[in-house]
Amino acid sequence: MKRLSKHDIELLVKEANFSLRKDIVRLLSKAYAVETNKKAKKALSWILENANIAKKESLAICQDTGLPVIFIEVGKDESISCSSIKNIEKQVSLAYSKNFLRPFAVLPLARKSPSYKGAITHVDFNPDKKGINITIFPKGFGSENKSQLKMFNPTVSLAEIEDFIIESVKRAGPEACPPFVIGIGIGGTSDCALLLAKKALLGRIDFPNKDKFLDNLEKRLLKKINALNIGPMGLGGRHTALAVKIKTVATHIAGLPVGINISCHALRSAGRRFKNIITDEK
Repeated sequence: MKRLSKHDIELLVKEANFSLRKDIVRLLSKAYAVETNKKAKKALSWILENANIAKKESLAICQDTGLPVIFIEVGKDESISCSSIKNIEKQVSLAYSKNFLRPFAVLPLARKSPSYKGAITHVDFNPDKKGINITIFPKGFGSENKSQLKMFNPTVSLAEIEDFIIESVKRAGPEACPPFVIGIGIGGTSDCALLLAKKALLGRIDFPNKDKFLDNLEKRLLKKINALNIGPMGLGGRHTALAVKIKTVATHIAGLPVGINISCHALRSAGRRFKNIITDEK
């Protein structure tokens, strides 16, 4: 692990916006190879070509460069200060400006640009890991706007939960730019379930879930979602989604929150683990 510098933050911002993740490219390529619907296959070829040009020319994968979401995981024997977190947010904002990435943040009601340029930061502490992991996750709102939350009663059947997830994807439709990656968070409180759903999008989506029950559930949901025949860019075909990923956490005996966070085909994130954190703001 190395010490974190300002240059590292810029590299993460550039990687997240210019280079589509390898696991996403792998699943898109796999989908293209087996797709039989001619229009859907053509759409997949455009998506792959777009990703290739973006990486080669250092251009944004999508014109919606997203609202930057920053995940900071602090490991064993590490610490982080408030000024360090604010400086990371500042460096993300500077990297967006320096690399001509379109700023999208506005104050929600006045619809004017905020002074802080907009970044949502989540900090977690993990004693099982070393160093400090920083992940930049630009989240576009074509898909973010399709987020869903339902506070189920604990007596609900698994089939009802599955129906809610399938119906949420169906309502998202072509507007959220499929093929999707569906993040699902189950448990905790309402806010926790939605955050879990977003975190589910950060891990390798081409790896099976280590939990066998959740792995089977993910595969079953993916099959049902792809049967919707929405397809790439809404043109039909076998690939409405590339993957479904689920995270769970304990909840109250009286509740069963289920959060859904959908990503478009341009699921963008970049993360690295560092030994130390920059604290200066020069």
